[in-house]
Amino acid sequence: MAVNLKYLCGRFYLILFYCMRSILHKKIDYEIRMREGACKLLAACSQRDQALEASKSLLTCNARIMAYMSELQRMKEAQVMQRVARRSSDAGPMDDRSPCKGKVAISGMFTEKNSGKLHRCAVFCLLQLGGEIFDTDMVMVDRTLTDICFDNTIVFNEACPGFELRVELYSCCSEEDYSAGSTPRKLASKLSSSLGRSAGKKMRAALEPGACSPTSNGGGATILLPVPSAPGPKYHLLAHTTLNVSHVQDSFRTHDLTITGNEECSYWLPLYGGVCCRLAAQPQCMTQQMMSGCLRVKVCCKHMHSLTSISYFSISVCFG
Repeated sequence: MAVNLKYLCGRFYLILFYCMRSILHKKIDYEIRMREGACKLLAACSQRDQALEASKSLLTCNARIMAYMSELQRMKEAQVMQRVARRSSDAGPMDDRSPCKGKVAISGMFTEKNSGKLHRCAVFCLLQLGGEIFDTDMVMVDRTLTDICFDNTIVFNEACPGFELRVELYSCCSEEDYSAGSTPRKLASKLSSSLGRSAGKKMRAALEPGACSPTSNGGGATILLPVPSAPGPKYHLLAHTTLNVSHVQDSFRTHDLTITGNEECSYWLPLYGGVCCRLAAQPQCMTQQMMSGCLRVKVCCKHMHSLTSISYFSISVCFG
């Protein structure tokens, strides 16, 4: 009976692994298609705001693809460790208990900066917890703005008790002219008409900005990333911080930021060095039934005027 139970548990975890792997592959394929669309939009758009939004989408897609691939690698490692644990379980019982997951929400994010001379910049936050990645709305910042506020409320649904929420602040100088994205096409059209149909077509193909180019992520898998020389704005990591369960509070709290830029960078913003937000968490056991069943208790009572009596009764146990 014990052998059959171990076999069934092993089969169940194997089926679950393949299902989760299939879901992650579908997510990766979806993000790759979204990234290809962002690459084409970035190469085609001539308006500043459009180019900034396209570049933001491109960065978010890249981050999600890398996160999903890391999640796949962790799943494979966990499967190997589980096989080793099952083989060693013959020497003693295994404790399959594990704490439940929960939801983590972050809201009311804002940071302060000095009102000195600076470039006009586009700023947004990228937040990652495990395989879940979200981005905030883009905010335009100039020297008159002292508080950079992000009104988004972001909820992560698969947070473990030991979660680490990474908050990254990206910035891009918006004073450059991003209408230059159409310049290679105009130049190709002029060369095409002056060089002739055959030679002009080859020149046009050479000058057209490609949508994507393959590159390796260092783990053996190939990821399509945008061509480095593609026209358009580029976001840069300006500051970051990491939050965990110890930062969960009922009220707003300020967290230290690690600044990565400097005054020589075009995307530089003179931040005060902190980000204020409210971080809340809720375990799944507070809203969902985690376990139910019957508890059989054996009670032995000795009375002075009677023999030992044993009584049985059932208790329905529900954690929720």
